[in-house]
Amino acid sequence: MTPFLPPRALPARLRGHFIGSYGLLGLAVVLFVVFSVTLPGTFPTRDNISSILSNQAIPAVLALGATIPIATGKFDLSIGYGLGLAHVMVMDLVVTEGWPWPLACLAVVCGGGVVGALNGVIVEFGRIDSFIATLGTGSMMYAVTGWITDGARIVPGPGGLPAAFTGLYDSRFLGLPLPAFYVLAVAAALWVVLDRLPAGRYLYVIGSNPRAADIIGIPTHRYCVYAFAGSGLVVGFAGVLLAAQQQTGNPSVGLDYLLPAFVGALLGSTTIRPGRANALGTVVAVAVLAIGLAGIGQLGAQFWATPLFNGATLLIAVGLAGWSARRRLRPRAPVPGRPPAEPDFASSADGRRP
Repeated sequence: MTPFLPPRALPARLRGHFIGSYGLLGLAVVLFVVFSVTLPGTFPTRDNISSILSNQAIPAVLALGATIPIATGKFDLSIGYGLGLAHVMVMDLVVTEGWPWPLACLAVVCGGGVVGALNGVIVEFGRIDSFIATLGTGSMMYAVTGWITDGARIVPGPGGLPAAFTGLYDSRFLGLPLPAFYVLAVAAALWVVLDRLPAGRYLYVIGSNPRAADIIGIPTHRYCVYAFAGSGLVVGFAGVLLAAQQQTGNPSVGLDYLLPAFVGALLGSTTIRPGRANALGTVVAVAVLAIGLAGIGQLGAQFWATPLFNGATLLIAVGLAGWSARRRLRPRAPVPGRPPAEPDFASSADGRRP
């Protein structure tokens, strides 16, 4: 017997799904159009678009790194401190120790993965809340950063930094800033892991219901450590880009990126795949933030407008994420002629058992 759907039920459900999944992307388009009409001489120009892509590349990469632990229901508050430590380490190894810049960059990225794994071990095996644990390890990273720099900046000598190293950030490809392609590469890799590999489904099940994950045999501790390690690798890479951009070692610069990264990651969990931290959603969220900040900046906003915008957006993002999660857990009314759905431990991840 063919299930009977009430009149207009399917279109309404499709509209709700479409708006929930792609509403934020539509908002990005609307914001761009509004600012382009309001500021026709400066906003829709190639230089402005290139500036947005370049300036927001590092926050976008860091937001993608924050997305990985969020998928497991954990938060890594050390990413801002880790970013500062990573970029200072690159400058110290290249300028002070005389390392070849490729080797220094590789060491810092791998070191970021090790630090992330240690965070995961502390959280999972030390049984410490992720907020508290990563806040503590972040403070320790900040102390190490101060110890390396002695509270001062690391400034290159008269010869400056190698041109190939600074070119990691300053170069262009296909007429666009090269950092924009780094963001796309990291997002694509994260999308493959989270949406196309079993490891990603495991992370989502852990984040949705750790007890159910244990029951169906997922090694939750191990995969949470993997999530923090992956986040650390991305943070290390962001530190390399920050060093190539700043060209000096500033011990306090990383903290400025912490709030935008979490705003992007949490706001991204409300779009594309609402209720689930995902790479494509994070990229869309960062685009909305970048367009909004660039627009209000060109309209002459004061310096305090940026933290106000980020803070308000964070509150909205957390509220929307909570509302979306509650909406997904709300029992649906039965449809006449259709048998009730059977419960599935993995339904919160992708509808399939891992």
